[in-house]
Amino acid sequence: MTPAFEKLQKQLKQLPGLGYRSSERIALHLLVEKPAQLPALVAALEDAAKSVRRCALCGNLAESETCGICADERREQSIVCVVEHVPDLVAIERSGAFRGTYHVLHGKLSPIQGVGPDDLNLAALRARIEAGEVTELILALPNDVEGEATCHYLTETLTVGRELKATRIGFGLPSGGGVLYADSVTLKSALEGRRGYQ
Repeated sequence: MTPAFEKLQKQLKQLPGLGYRSSERIALHLLVEKPAQLPALVAALEDAAKSVRRCALCGNLAESETCGICADERREQSIVCVVEHVPDLVAIERSGAFRGTYHVLHGKLSPIQGVGPDDLNLAALRARIEAGEVTELILALPNDVEGEATCHYLTETLTVGRELKATRIGFGLPSGGGVLYADSVTLKSALEGRRGYQ
């Protein structure tokens, strides 16, 4: 194979879920079978890189200052579902079970990996809470040690001394699993079965 092909395959292999064979297959598909798709793909990537950013309020993907969910006045703005990553938000939205807003942490506490509170997207959430805009935090973080530690940190630092309810989604999810891989029915029952978090 040519150096240019190998460079493309190497870049594709860095994407989540793609190994050597998958990246090779995609590179061959784009270069040999469907080369006419390349300009549109490159243009879409460049456009997304220029226009997509984090929502200033919640950390979701946005093309303006705030995302469509935060800007939607029909949603219950005072109920905030806290998730680890944007794909978790997408999974919950797909379930159709939640009509509040979100906050994306872009990670979870993990002292072993050197991830502390300052590494998470917390400033905007703290500002919303201090402004009295939030009445309930729904903690939809993974059911693992780091997820539990993050839930504990959030309740201790954000809810103590405030009239703010913190709930944890009920888990029909496997221990160690996250919301990203759950089906819509499981997510719906998990949201409806949320409980107080101490």
